[in-house]
Amino acid sequence: MMNRQTQLDIIKMIHREVVPATGCTEPVAVALTVAHASEVLPGKVTSIRLDLSANILKNAMGVGIPGTGMIGLPIAVALGAVVADPSKQLTILDDFSKEQFEEAKQMMDAKMIDINLKQGDVDKLYIEATLKDDSGHEAVAIIEHVHTALKSLTLDGKAVERKESVAETEDSACNCVPSENYDGPDVPLTFDMVYDFATEMPLDEIDFILEAARLNKNAAEYSLRGEYGHAVGKMIKGELGKKFLGDTPYTHLLTYTSAACDARMDGAPVTVMSNSGSGNQGITATLPVLTFAEDQGVSEERKIRALMLSNLMVVYIKQKLGRLSALCGCVVASTGSACGITYLLGGTREQIGYSVKNMVGNLTGMICDGAKPSCSLKVTSGASSAMLSSLLAIERKVVTSSEGVVDDDIDKSIDNLTSIGRDAMTATDKHILHIMTHKD
Repeated sequence: MMNRQTQLDIIKMIHREVVPATGCTEPVAVALTVAHASEVLPGKVTSIRLDLSANILKNAMGVGIPGTGMIGLPIAVALGAVVADPSKQLTILDDFSKEQFEEAKQMMDAKMIDINLKQGDVDKLYIEATLKDDSGHEAVAIIEHVHTALKSLTLDGKAVERKESVAETEDSACNCVPSENYDGPDVPLTFDMVYDFATEMPLDEIDFILEAARLNKNAAEYSLRGEYGHAVGKMIKGELGKKFLGDTPYTHLLTYTSAACDARMDGAPVTVMSNSGSGNQGITATLPVLTFAEDQGVSEERKIRALMLSNLMVVYIKQKLGRLSALCGCVVASTGSACGITYLLGGTREQIGYSVKNMVGNLTGMICDGAKPSCSLKVTSGASSAMLSSLLAIERKVVTSSEGVVDDDIDKSIDNLTSIGRDAMTATDKHILHIMTHKD
């Protein structure tokens, strides 16, 4: 039985990792960094220089910015400078005024923004914003490791008083990447801990996960009322999708998952519940499980426990993988979904473990080539694989240790998956960015 303090620490960790976010988290994090610097400048901003890690640059180049109808970093950077309210954290691009939007566009037109690839060896999540104002003052803000972790803030070379940064409090015992909004220890998870927590905790202590379901379902339904991105969700739900894919619980979970991603990646003004720094991971960890639970008419308790199992599994895998990598986040998130769906199908601990191995044996190696509208295709592939893996697991069919990177031990299988994404695909990551930045 898990001790009480560990249970409480895991609850705190989930609250840090499963948080609302408006817009793709990479450009939002850049806007947040700029806002930190802009807030302390006494005068009017006259220039902005960004030095970004390759992964941040990759994930912010092609994604829509909420409420702007525009794509990419410049408008997000300008809005961060104009809004200048870092207290809003990952919702900093939520609900800005028309006047602020016009001011941001004027900053872009004045060519005040200079975006560069940070040279040297830096964290995969690194954002450095240098702002100058009309009085000759200079403010520099750096966010590192996680999307809200302010590492340093200076005005004219002198440190500005700030709260202790999560980037300075990494828990080396767990070898975990620090969490958003750090306020307690990161708990080094295992598969058994995730399963036990999700299936044994008092319901009133974990039912807060329903808020993630509510937010992400709202985003999907908003998307289905409009025309966003590649409209993958609408296609699956539409005449062509029904004719060739059918109208089943399987297509329902694909519809909602892809629709929420369609809207988010196209810059629709929707807030989703993210997981481990990614809105798409939050969507993919939540909506396949939620829609399947609703289709099957399961009890409220089973729905809550399945959602918690999925989301906490994502937190566990991301502990080992890190915030950003060349491995697509939908691989991680849909592995969580596979666990949740298998649980809803009546799967045992062993069968839920089978679903993890089936996912590792299937999607490992799917690349991340930046945040963009076509991410909805990838999350749909992930959700589809989650359903397939779950059905196989229920029939006790599992990828074995004699096949590829899967190990007999579930945790070791996850180690193998994350080591590929974290370490082995480093060169892949660089080549992806090279391709993205050298198109004719």
